[in-house]
Amino acid sequence: MNENIYQPFEILFKEIDQSPKEGHRHNFFELVYIISGTGKQCINKSSFNYHAGHMFLITPEDCHSFDVSTTTKFCFIRFNDHYIKSSYTKTHQPFAAERVQKLEFILQNANHQPGCILRQPGDKALVKPMVDSIFREYVNRDLYNRELIEQLVNTLIIIVARNIAKIMPEQVFEGTEERAVNILHYIHQHIFEPEKIRTDLISRHFGVSEHYLGKYFKKQTGETLQQYVINYKLKMVENRLLHSEMRIGEIAAEMSFTDESHLNKLFKKYKGVSPSEFRKMLLQDAGRIDFGNPV
Repeated sequence: MNENIYQPFEILFKEIDQSPKEGHRHNFFELVYIISGTGKQCINKSSFNYHAGHMFLITPEDCHSFDVSTTTKFCFIRFNDHYIKSSYTKTHQPFAAERVQKLEFILQNANHQPGCILRQPGDKALVKPMVDSIFREYVNRDLYNRELIEQLVNTLIIIVARNIAKIMPEQVFEGTEERAVNILHYIHQHIFEPEKIRTDLISRHFGVSEHYLGKYFKKQTGETLQQYVINYKLKMVENRLLHSEMRIGEIAAEMSFTDESHLNKLFKKYKGVSPSEFRKMLLQDAGRIDFGNPV
């Protein structure tokens, strides 16, 4: 049975000494921090030995579990897409808008593989006292404790996004030049602003001619610039169909398609089905899956 949350975010602290028999999935994102203990993280049929200080990102697409070797104290930070969007709705501040973009970056670049998400030693040192602070607020229930916890969670999400940004996109090969990686990241950053990812503007931004940019991008990534942008947008559409309740027209408007009909035609051309049919198939597949008892 899939696991759900019924609020934008929640914090759980659990001490577990016995592993569940099977993996599970849920309909939210989850940051899992190991406070103490050892064992294995199992995700999508792969495993990773964990110990204190490790943090994992679990997305709704992942089937995962923890195989506990020694009694383990976990911190589970669970949030859905409405959490980030509601923060932006409440504040309308640039920092909140940046968090929305960083969550998109997580959705697109989380590699669904085992391993600690904190790649930078300095970030591991940052995260531990933050989790300790969350635990104190969680236990003491002092004045404004929820607001303080929310701020700490927001910061953790940004730290995770920064570490994911260190992971090269799948189009990047071993010999890919740094400028090509920067172009990819520029496209990710401005994907909601189609006027900024026109070939002429990208050429001007990176100081190369339009004619050279096309050949250079194809050589470095294996795709044309236009094809990469289309595929990236369609992947974001898939994520919204999977992770949100947005209507097709809302997705089309957010992704700057001409209208809902334009999105339907393009999606069907590349995916073989319409967005609504795609979502229906996902829901049917989810209904057929039983992943046992969650951690």
